Amino acid sequence: MTATDPALTALAQSWCALSLLHGRIEAHLERALQSGHGLSTREYSLLDVLSRQHDGEGGHLQMKQVADAVVLSQSATTRLVTRLEDRGLLSRYLCPTDRRGIYTDVTPSGATLLEEARPTNEAALREALDAAAQNPELAPLVQAVETLRVPA
Repeated sequence: MTATDPALTALAQSWCALSLLHGRIEAHLERALQSGHGLSTREYSLLDVLSRQHDGEGGHLQMKQVADAVVLSQSATTRLVTRLEDRGLLSRYLCPTDRRGIYTDVTPSGATLLEEARPTNEAALREALDAAAQNPELAPLVQAVETLRVPA
């Protein structure tokens, strides 16, 4: 393949369209969450992921798993956890079965803020997708997002 290969160009164009869609959605979500709740999209995502933990087997996430879920490095995730902990939205504690492990839970204040922010996130996501659907280059990607069903 060469840099002028039509298939490579089409692939690159598709990737650019996907990147554009992601950027537009994330920027719209960021503005809505920041203005309505004082949360960044990363903070919202972290609270959301941690709120889904449970006390059953495998119910608590290690920091690497959290980092993977919010698509950040472990060090960036740790800094984000620290910021939210400083705001009283998260708390950390030692794993009861492995004293080297540290778990993070959403505090009641964090859970309240997350529940208040969920409708804002959903509405902003819908608005961003609706706006993107008006662009012929992005419309197929919007349709793919809307029809994608992630297994529970």
